[in-house]
Amino acid sequence: MLVDSPPEQRAETAPAPPTRRAIRVLGLLVSVVILVLVAVASIAVGAKGLSVAQVWHGLFQDTGTYGDVVVADRLSRTVLGLLAGAALGLSGAVLQALTRNPLADTGLLGINAGASAAVVTAITFFGVTSLSGYVWFAFLGAAAVGALVWFLGGSRGATPVRLALAGTAISAALYGYLQAVMITDDQALNKMRFWTVGSLSSASNSTIWQVLPFLATGSLLALALARPLNAMEMGDDTAKALGANLNRTRALAMLSATVLCGAATAACGPIVFVGLMVPHIVRSFTGPDLRWILPYATVLSPVLLLGSDVIGRIVARPAELQVGIVTALIGGPVFIYLVRRRRTAQL
Repeated sequence: MLVDSPPEQRAETAPAPPTRRAIRVLGLLVSVVILVLVAVASIAVGAKGLSVAQVWHGLFQDTGTYGDVVVADRLSRTVLGLLAGAALGLSGAVLQALTRNPLADTGLLGINAGASAAVVTAITFFGVTSLSGYVWFAFLGAAAVGALVWFLGGSRGATPVRLALAGTAISAALYGYLQAVMITDDQALNKMRFWTVGSLSSASNSTIWQVLPFLATGSLLALALARPLNAMEMGDDTAKALGANLNRTRALAMLSATVLCGAATAACGPIVFVGLMVPHIVRSFTGPDLRWILPYATVLSPVLLLGSDVIGRIVARPAELQVGIVTALIGGPVFIYLVRRRRTAQL
């Protein structure tokens, strides 16, 4: 005859439920695996498809065959997609925390507009025609607008509302300038038409090395701001009570977002919705803690960007659909859904 053990003993022998931290760590590891698979697909898929064996051979046993050459060419594109995607995701998460607006992105503070205006200026007035030239002008434009938004938003007295209003006003003015220049200059219009769509097709080792120092610096700074930004999301008074330096945190957050978005935009053009969608979706299962949102956004944003790039190559074979178009087609409906869900939750 079997005798049930007392409740106390059953409680001691029962397996402990997984903690939320363990689940988050496991989810992050799964996200990394997904990213690796998408990166392999990014190298394998194109006008000429490659097998996994060919990808492996091209990465680790390059002997100059056709497949190896294709792998080397697509590797630069994939690496740039990884870096740019991580930068856009991190900058979006930081800006959403900075403005306390879960639907904020880099366009809200005018950073994309600053980069675009600088590239138009370079083409029209300085005769710049190469991507390597665009990189520096775009980055300087993004940095200049970031500094101007910080100044107009009140500098040391900056608040989320002031920063958003300043960014919106500057964006409107710069896009007016963009339209005026491109209407009167056919050459600028033709060249900007490709760049403003957002693409990874012009990726090169030179471009990667040019933007890598900025992306690394901005990423480290953003990750280091997780704790003070967490405090700020609870309100200024609470953040001060917890010892956060509001002015310094806002200034560094603006700097990191500008560096990250400016470098990514300079290399790939203004790719929309990545910095909006991924941090917002990540927040739904990690909660508001930026110590988890930022690492998840760093991993899953490249998944979205590279995945969109792969889709663009499949649907338009043997040509391709630019990644900025694909992210816009995906992001538009998702954005509408997020806005409607947010409005419903507030009712």
